[in-house]
Amino acid sequence: MRLVSTFDKILHMSGQPTSDIEDVAEFYAAIDRASLTHKISVERPYVYTTMEVYDAANGIRGAGGLGVLAADTRRTAEALEIPFVMLTPYYQEERHQEMTNLVPKDTYTPRSPIESGYEKVGDIAVVVEGQKDAILEIYQKILGSTRFLTMSEPNFGALYVGDASEDHRLYQEVALGLGGYAALKMLELKPAVIQLNETAATFAAVARLDELCRNGMGLYEAIVYVRKHTLYTNHTLVQAAEPEYTYAQFEKYVFPNLVSPALKHFIAGLFRNGQLKLNNLTIEIAEAKNCVSRMHAKVIDVHDLSGERVEFKAITNGIDLDTWVMPEILEFYRSREILDKFDMPGANFRDVLGQVTAADLRSIKKLGRAKLNQELQNRKNQYGQVVQIPEDAMLFEFKRRFVEYKRPWMPFEDMGEIRSILFESNAHYIMSGMMPGNVGSGDKTYDRLQVMLKNIDNDPFLRERVHYITDYDESLSAAMSAGADISINVPEVGWEACGTSFMKDIGNLTLLISTSDGGVADVEPPEVFEVRGDNYNAEIASLYEQMRAASAAVKDDTQWVDRVTKQLATYLPMICGARMMRDYLRFLFKTDN
Repeated sequence: MRLVSTFDKILHMSGQPTSDIEDVAEFYAAIDRASLTHKISVERPYVYTTMEVYDAANGIRGAGGLGVLAADTRRTAEALEIPFVMLTPYYQEERHQEMTNLVPKDTYTPRSPIESGYEKVGDIAVVVEGQKDAILEIYQKILGSTRFLTMSEPNFGALYVGDASEDHRLYQEVALGLGGYAALKMLELKPAVIQLNETAATFAAVARLDELCRNGMGLYEAIVYVRKHTLYTNHTLVQAAEPEYTYAQFEKYVFPNLVSPALKHFIAGLFRNGQLKLNNLTIEIAEAKNCVSRMHAKVIDVHDLSGERVEFKAITNGIDLDTWVMPEILEFYRSREILDKFDMPGANFRDVLGQVTAADLRSIKKLGRAKLNQELQNRKNQYGQVVQIPEDAMLFEFKRRFVEYKRPWMPFEDMGEIRSILFESNAHYIMSGMMPGNVGSGDKTYDRLQVMLKNIDNDPFLRERVHYITDYDESLSAAMSAGADISINVPEVGWEACGTSFMKDIGNLTLLISTSDGGVADVEPPEVFEVRGDNYNAEIASLYEQMRAASAAVKDDTQWVDRVTKQLATYLPMICGARMMRDYLRFLFKTDN
């Protein structure tokens, strides 16, 4: 059976305005892949394989940007009616963070796939040498043209438990890839393509190789086939995402689950000094490779086993606008045809943005502040108190994972300066973001966070104006984008793969202060309040200068509308999830082979 749907009509956006497209079957025509429905169907779906998803509404709460992006990709596929399978573990523990005496503490809440609306479809055995087989329970949830296909068992553990190269992490990755591919076969699903999100998902492609060889295909022919139907997506430059395993670990967890002697021999030949980086395995079996912004593709430095630098195509991330942009703002975009029916920019969206007035936008942002305060009623700050932001106060915000390269402490390097800026602007500052799990004194990010919080606590004015909101999640993130006036995004240049938090800010009419890194740098020069400097102290000075400039713009209707609409005109074509999906489909189905 072939699914005839909105998806059947999306692939032709190669130049003509998308507002001329009548329904989604045209999306295919629109991206020059009208024959794509012969390749993707209910039985031959697009399979997206990832260790994490951040989708609280569907009972899965990941760790950070990769998980958020995964959830947005599935939602976009559902909106476009693309046959799509999200292959991911179901972690039966959900991580939260509390704070006592300014010290963050992890807590875990049990989760059940049945209670989250999943149905059990069977069991899959994963062989572990010298131990009893691990029995994975396979669950699915069908959402329109898409489905979650998950695996779990009582001892599966939490997301990213332990060190990246430990035994249990390898077991989880084998369960995802080899177990997940077996689950696809159980449901008689044959992937049209497999997208591997980071190298941790590699074993899904390994399982496909093993199946082809087991069915009589020669190893070389099988590798050629799998390479043409596999995409490796690198989401991060952080080294922790690139595990390395020993031959003994593969003998225990991987090889017992493979049938083909030729495949085992091939994998064994990739080890160097008894070690194998999953990156080296992945680039051997995935022909299509992409990074998630132009800057990311430019700076990534990955080499194959021969020492040759591997080229990655840039496909910049996008967001699901329905999830992250306030409904009243989306209605404004759609009613003015700033967005078309696919949530792509309308044919004349820049002209329309040029006619927007302050009155159009101020009332919407006022609603955003109310929504934020409503969200904050159920939240606690670093002192365990509920915070409400006055309607007439300006609001700066920072909402990102608290890791070193994102530099959440940068605005607080000079306490006198930040105090002066907040005082002069009648401003508050909200920050939120998950710390890495199970860290304490001696961890650089943890220690810097402690210094920042204690310095704020020692200043009576800042104690009342700076709010660290604990237990960061999707709902808080969306509310902060909608309710803030100015967002801070200051990753160390060259370290941010893409980032999507800034996209939520721009979509919600929030002015952005940012370094030119990740997706922000897709535009040169970036249409934001740019933080520059050839050293850290210079960047700090630039940040304070831009905070003052942005606050002055917020106070002036003419400046404010000009900056907000220029941000939108520049970045709206990038940030919409339909554009991201279009680019992936164009890349993956560039020939009729």
